[in-house]
Order: sequence, then C-alpha cells, then structure tokens
Amino acid sequence: MLRQLAPRARKVRILATLGPASNTPEMIERLARAGADAFRVNMSHGTHADHAPVIAAIRAMEKTLGRPTTILADLQGPKLRVGTFAGGKATLATGSSFRLDRSTKPGDSTRVCLPHREIFDALELGARLLLDDGKLVLRVTEMAEDHVITRVEVGGILSDRKGLNVPDVVVPVTAMTEKDRRDLAFALEQGVDWIALSFVQRPEDLAEARKLIGGKAALLAKIEKPAALERLEEIVELADAVMVARGDLGVELPPEAVPPAQKRIVEIARRMGRPVVVATQMLESMITAPTPTRAEVSDVGNAIYDGADAVMLSAESAAGAWPVESVAMMDRIAMSVEADPGFAARLHFNEIKADATTADALADAAREIASTVGARTIICFTVSGSTARRVARERPSVPLLVLTPKLQTARRLGLLWGVHAVSTREIASFEEMVAKAKRMALRHGLAIGGERVIVLAGVPFGTPGSTNVLHVVRLTGDELKGHRD
Repeated sequence: MLRQLAPRARKVRILATLGPASNTPEMIERLARAGADAFRVNMSHGTHADHAPVIAAIRAMEKTLGRPTTILADLQGPKLRVGTFAGGKATLATGSSFRLDRSTKPGDSTRVCLPHREIFDALELGARLLLDDGKLVLRVTEMAEDHVITRVEVGGILSDRKGLNVPDVVVPVTAMTEKDRRDLAFALEQGVDWIALSFVQRPEDLAEARKLIGGKAALLAKIEKPAALERLEEIVELADAVMVARGDLGVELPPEAVPPAQKRIVEIARRMGRPVVVATQMLESMITAPTPTRAEVSDVGNAIYDGADAVMLSAESAAGAWPVESVAMMDRIAMSVEADPGFAARLHFNEIKADATTADALADAAREIASTVGARTIICFTVSGSTARRVARERPSVPLLVLTPKLQTARRLGLLWGVHAVSTREIASFEEMVAKAKRMALRHGLAIGGERVIVLAGVPFGTPGSTNVLHVVRLTGDELKGHRD
C-alpha cells in the first residue's frame, strides 16, 4: 500500500505548474510527494481534451495520498499580438520609423498589422509599445484612427504573432476573452478549486469572472499590469487571492521597480487577509540544470521571509528537464528559511492588525495563546474557510489543522499559509467538537499526549463566518481508542 502524505513540516505552500514534462499520473504523484501542495493548469497551452485527464489524475491521486489537493486553472487573458510578416520575421532597426496598422497584408521592416482596434483608441503620443516580452521597444510619434507611427528605440528581430505590451495606458479591453469564457466553463465543469484571472487592470475586471464562476471556485487576481498597482487595494478587496505575476509585470515595469512592487503586493494582501502567491522565474535555471543559481535560491527565500502564502514553479515543473528536483529544491529552501531563528521576527516585521470583529480578535488571540502556553497546533472548525483564513493571516508559529465538512473548502485551502485541511463529518455539539479536535490532532501527528492544542469554532455549528469560541485543551493520548471519524 502506498504511503499517505503526512502534514507538511513547512508553512509556505508550493504551487507547481503542470505541462508536458509533468502531466502524467505518475509524475503528478511524484511532484506531490516531493512537496507540491497545489497544481496549476495553464489554459494558455493545450486543449480541453489535454487538460481533462490531467485534472482527473490529480483527483485520483488525492484519494491515494489521503489529502485534499488544490487545482488552479489559469486563464490566458487578453494577450495582445502583432500580425504576420512576409517570410515569418523582419528586422527593426534602432532609430527607424515603424508603422502599426489594421491592414492584414504581411508585414516587413517598416510596418505590420496590429489587429486590436482598442489599442489605437487608447494610445497616446509618447506611449511605449513593448514587443516580444520587452525585447523591442517602440515609442508613438504620430497617431491616426487606423494606424500609429512609432520610432524604434530598441530594435531587433520581430517574428510572427509576437506579444505586445502597452505599459503606459489602460487598454479598454475586458480581462476575459471568448476563449477565457470557454476555458472557464470547462474548468468549472471539471471541478477545479481556483480560477486565476490574467491581466487584471481595475477592480471592475473581476466582476464578470465572479458572476460566471457563481461560487463554484475561488477567484485569484494576477497582478501583472502597472494599472493594477494604481488600484491595488480595491482589487485585493474583491479577489479571494492575488498573485505577483512577475513575468508580464517585469516586462511592463522597469526591472528595478519589480522588487518594491512585489513587497507592496505581499504586504497589502497579508494586511487584507488574502492569500498571496509569488510566481515566475523563481528557479528558472532548473529548466535545464539540476541545481538553481544562488540568486534564485535567495529570491525564493525572500518571498518566504516576506510571508507569501505560496511560491510557484512555472516552466521549471511544466516543461523543464528537472520537474521533481525543482519541487524538492523549493521544499528544501522553504524548510531552511522557516528553520531560521530569525524567521518569525522577519515574518512579523510589518504589523498585521486584527479587524474589529470577534472572529478576527479570536484569531489574533489564538496566535498569542499558542506562543504563551506552548500549544502544539491550532485547530479550526469551518464551513466556508473564513476561520482558517483569519488565523493564517496572523502567521502563527504552530501548524493550523482545519476541519471542514465540505471537501470543496478543504481543497481551496491548499494555497493558504500553514494549513493542513481535512474533510470530515459535521459536528453537532461543543463536546463533540473538543473530542474530534483531540482525535484529529493525534491522528495526523500534530500533537501527542500531554500537549495542549487550541480549538476555534463558531456556535451555532454550521453557520459560516460565526467564529466565537476559543478553547484550550490538553491531550491525554487515549482519545483515539475505539473511535473512527
């Protein structure tokens, strides 16, 4: 019989992207055993027929490992691209003039089609156009209704359908395309736990996705546009989680502006009680090499010191030569950082003040009491997951065991700092709550006889968002006798 996964010793979660190098049932299980807590399915690549067996394999593995497993479907978003060239590519000379227009005629070194009318409406004189992930830079010098003339500030080779970024203006496009709507419907049918919305520019971008999701999954906003930083708190408020998507963010911002932007996004998400994922190029060299650079190790470590809920692997686990080793390396980095005697002080460098609610006050108190009395774990009973989110926001020094009657809730909590979620039967009384909390702490190896645990719940039971009970109990070690949950 295969060994089930014990609770992770680390608090930060690892989100691994699946792709050609890792999308078989055998590889998915190897990634989970190496340390992956959640899996990203990138809807930018592959078809629904490709993704369906991958999602099914994760759900099958979930039963094998005895742990709810989180699936995030990442929508492509409105990717802007230029048209095609005669011969497939052209060379744009630095200092030359280059035209972008609506003509579908193949381009050359002087012009190319830009099949996005909304960009012509939004552009301003002096605005930059970044092509092929920022490798080429154009500056708008003349404008008309159906074309713009630019000066090539950084030239190079531009090939068919390369991506285009417009960092200096808000492009009037919705965050969801027709492809995204089809992909979203498919992902919800497959029962994924999180939907990631790409290229969010403003709070309103979340409204359509939220309506279409209809409560069937949680919504994560990817912060990868400078415009999103201008209304960051409003976006975080409306999202269930956010991602520091440093790929496009690093294209549209100057490179030196990305670290402070990352710090700000993480700090605001933590303050507002939303899970935050740091992503892109974290162990990039491990796409081809079995070990990362020391700078990459420090990058992952810094995100963990900042208190990110999760760190993400992209091509490293999806298409690289060392997917399992990449996950294992990220796991070791996290373990090392969290074992640092100074980790707690750095983690709480920015004070996260509890909101003026009973539930938030109890979550804050649970962290303090756990430290004062030496409790081994905090146990939350929750239906919606709100109690777990409140406690995780406080970044307690002990594990957080979350017990919920809803498997859907347990799966969604896989992106949350320090959480080990268990789907279990409902409870009906205070006495049953205490007894089950003791048994589960023992069964999952999060406490032993003679140790204290802290129990948080809401009374009456089964009422979402009603956390109003904090109870400290000591285990005897005999609680498991004659009981099955």
